[in-house]
Amino acid sequence: MRALIIEDEMELSRVIASKLGRSGFIADHAASIKEAQYAVQAHSYAFALLDRRLPDGDGISLLSDLRRIQPGIRILVLTACDAVSDRIAGLDAGADDYLTKPFDMDELMARIRACLRRPGVDTTPPITVGELSFDTKKRDVSIRGEPIVLHRRELALLEALVRRSGRVILRAALMEEVYGDEDEIEANALNILVSRLRRRLFELDAGVEIHSARGIGYILVRSMA
Repeated sequence: MRALIIEDEMELSRVIASKLGRSGFIADHAASIKEAQYAVQAHSYAFALLDRRLPDGDGISLLSDLRRIQPGIRILVLTACDAVSDRIAGLDAGADDYLTKPFDMDELMARIRACLRRPGVDTTPPITVGELSFDTKKRDVSIRGEPIVLHRRELALLEALVRRSGRVILRAALMEEVYGDEDEIEANALNILVSRLRRRLFELDAGVEIHSARGIGYILVRSMA
């Protein structure tokens, strides 16, 4: 699941991105309204964290564009503008939630989870392939009913494959879903990640296999054996 941090304070963005990463999210960063507009044209986001005081204007002015381009996106405003009138203006402009700085990082994560639980975000039931079940709303993975824990990028890769099981997914599409824009990626990083996830699923007897479409991408299918 991908998130967009629209914030010009670089250290704060780094801390938030790290916290999101530990929770399994892929986080992109935009330091201005203009950069955010480019980002939402290029990627699909589950939610955005939006600062108001950006170098090129009030982040509130971006809300209508975000809603128009990605109608299902959840938007949480993070700002030092803490007057009641500011909060009302943000919520009336279309924000799902409004959190003032400074804030507690655990509270931020709780508010993100609450936003994502609201109707209209993802009502898809868990996807089952073989013995594996993936709840795309909770981002929980289980095998024969037993929960398993995956590393952040393994989880992102598995989600991309499960959502389109039985179909070849292009390498470029997988790279986009697994890695953030600012990640430093080695040429063979995806190959290594696929091999690691493939081995893990085999060891857990998940009843699925990841096959390579040479030079094109990968496909997840139910094991035939």
